[in-house]
Amino acid sequence: MNPAGIKIRYVLRPREVTDRTHLQVLSVYRDFGVIPKSSRDDNNNKTPLDLSRYQEVRPGDLVINKMKAWQGSLGVSRYHGIVSPDYLVCSIDRSVHPGFLHHLLRSGPVVSEFGRRSKGIRPAQWRLYWEDLAEISIPLPPVGDQCRIANFLDAETARIDRLVSARERQVVVLDECEYAEVTEGLIPGSLDSAAEKWPWVWLPAPLDDSPMVRLGYVARLQSGLTVDGKRDVSGDVVTRPYLRVANVQADRIQVDNVSEIVVPVGIAKRSTLLSGDVLMTEGGDLDKLGRGTVWRGELDGCLHQNHVFAVRPDKQQLDADYLALMTRTVHGRCYFESTGVKTTNLASTNSSKILGFPIPLPKVEVQHSRVRVIRRKLDGIARAKDRLRAQLVLLAERRQALITAAVTGQLDVTTAHPAHRSL
Repeated sequence: MNPAGIKIRYVLRPREVTDRTHLQVLSVYRDFGVIPKSSRDDNNNKTPLDLSRYQEVRPGDLVINKMKAWQGSLGVSRYHGIVSPDYLVCSIDRSVHPGFLHHLLRSGPVVSEFGRRSKGIRPAQWRLYWEDLAEISIPLPPVGDQCRIANFLDAETARIDRLVSARERQVVVLDECEYAEVTEGLIPGSLDSAAEKWPWVWLPAPLDDSPMVRLGYVARLQSGLTVDGKRDVSGDVVTRPYLRVANVQADRIQVDNVSEIVVPVGIAKRSTLLSGDVLMTEGGDLDKLGRGTVWRGELDGCLHQNHVFAVRPDKQQLDADYLALMTRTVHGRCYFESTGVKTTNLASTNSSKILGFPIPLPKVEVQHSRVRVIRRKLDGIARAKDRLRAQLVLLAERRQALITAAVTGQLDVTTAHPAHRSL
């Protein structure tokens, strides 16, 4: 950082005011700064019943998540509320424009400094303490320049954020298109044609008279190995890679961080994956529960954990890709969401629910044909989503570069027309 700057201890004052339980709970996000926790549904941290130790935050206060400061999780609050006692709340000296400080402390060089000064064994345990934060020097131009920089960045980052939101909405629309293509391609039918006692009210009755078959009649399920310290590793043992829940994504297998395990030969034989197995996880996000992903032999002799089910179709009757895609249809989603055991935003299934999954079963040649058609359409959608995600990466880089250049003086914004708003 600029050695001629001023140390943070001279512009911030830590404050801890508790017993304000009547105030709204706030959260700190890397991308959004300080916002009401109730305004988003992706924060899975449970709010305790006892809020007496939560700290008061006043409009204009700086709030820092000490555990994620190295990721830029901080911001100046516009709201009056309370935050976790694990956060750092500071009032800002009058010599500093709050909006300028908000952008400055989220710029690349300062966030890197937070990471350098955070303490802990590994990133997940890093913490930035006040004593270390206070010694960081930051550039501090005159207040008038701070105001112009803040107003400029408010306007420019808002413009970038609108573009980001538009691209993210387009990705969501493409996800919905993908969902519709899979459903319409695998289940050509009509709800009007459903029999009076049709048990699956969300599922069109197949127009081609395909029988409805429970998965257990055309596939078997292989349970994985239990990973704990009680395994007997005496006798003949082998070292094998094994898949965990984290390795099984909704549409791909992530093999770049696969762990290894030492197991007896017999257990390894019972838990080895075969190419063409359809992998499903026991638990996870409700909207991803039951999603099948085809294992194509990416790693030789790979095993799987007991929380990852391997469904092995009878190839003469059921195509693995057909089954994996069927789990992504409206029928698959409704079945697993209705039969799963739910806890907050997470859910779980089990082997009997998976084997009980009812699927329309046309001839295997028809399955192959439908899969080929859908794959061509999904490939086009995937390419469009890749282009949008590349744009999102570029927009994020542009945003960060703009902030860094403005707050460090590399970009002269002193003549920029001031916006009519600031933090």
